[in-house]
Amino acid sequence: MNSFIPAAAIDGHASPGALANDEIIRLVDVRRRFGTTPALDGISLTARRGEIVGIIGRSGAGKSTLIRCLNGLERADSGEIHIEGRDIARLSENELQPLRRRIGMVFQHFNLLSAKTVEENVALPLKIEGVTKAERLRRARELLELVGLADKARAYPSALSGGQKQRVGIARALAARPALLLSDEATSALDPETTRSILALLKDINRKLGLTILLITHEMEVVRSIADRVAVIDAGRIVEEGPVWQIFANPQAEITASLLSTIRPQLPDHIAERLSQTTGVEAILSIDLAGPAAQGALFAELSAALPHSFRLVHGGIDHIQNQPVARFFIAVPTRDAGLPAKVTDFLTARSARVEVLGYDN
Repeated sequence: MNSFIPAAAIDGHASPGALANDEIIRLVDVRRRFGTTPALDGISLTARRGEIVGIIGRSGAGKSTLIRCLNGLERADSGEIHIEGRDIARLSENELQPLRRRIGMVFQHFNLLSAKTVEENVALPLKIEGVTKAERLRRARELLELVGLADKARAYPSALSGGQKQRVGIARALAARPALLLSDEATSALDPETTRSILALLKDINRKLGLTILLITHEMEVVRSIADRVAVIDAGRIVEEGPVWQIFANPQAEITASLLSTIRPQLPDHIAERLSQTTGVEAILSIDLAGPAAQGALFAELSAALPHSFRLVHGGIDHIQNQPVARFFIAVPTRDAGLPAKVTDFLTARSARVEVLGYDN
């Protein structure tokens, strides 16, 4: 029998605030300074029960400070941090302790105790809580089964691969049946194949347990793989936030476009380097599409409406959250001086985002 209990039922009750609106996290204008430097500069964000939210940004953007404020290790200077309806900024250290048990942490470098077996590492949070040995070992074995490491219960961390260590870390984070799992760059130290398996595991856990997961990362591929929503943080502020497929299809902030450049089609360097900003025989346009517009016969319609020799330079279609997201680069002849503008108007009217990047000879 599966003994996992819905988060709302743990300890026999749930926070009235959490039941009222299903919010596990609610941040309101959170600020934190170190000297004169604002690490968090007015962060507001929500995460609902069962949702996976990615927080992405460069090093120094404020991600680490945010996660430390969420788990109570760092005190915000101002603002509200609600976890399951309780504002942790108003709690004493003693009052924070039971709330911290509602928050599981998965770390970049695993943080396993080398002198303890795998099952002892997983059971450690329950030992600290005073749970009986029999019960904590039963729970540890149950979780090791969940993460696919039932046969490693008596092994020591030194005998495990990086991916296996992270699976142990995830199992340990789930030991106390948290309502919220904080993943702090959990895949940054892993190779791509192992990363994919860990992300698949997190998604599976999210689906099976209805667990809210907050992913702190600098890797857009991590967010693309499993997150429902993404918030982009820069210089302590959230500069962009929304469903992952929408942000990937139409990034508004410069930092978002920069972070996405590693996984979205980009104009090949050998073409970009020779573009002129004034004249050329072809105008090079970038075209971003999402949803139904990305699946239609757009270029056939374009050629029918404006019969010229358009040339596809680069691009492709991806699927994110079951939504088609496309980016193409086309070359438009400039012998008709008004043609690039006509093409732009035609595509924009069909929900495309179009930019003239320059002119090629």
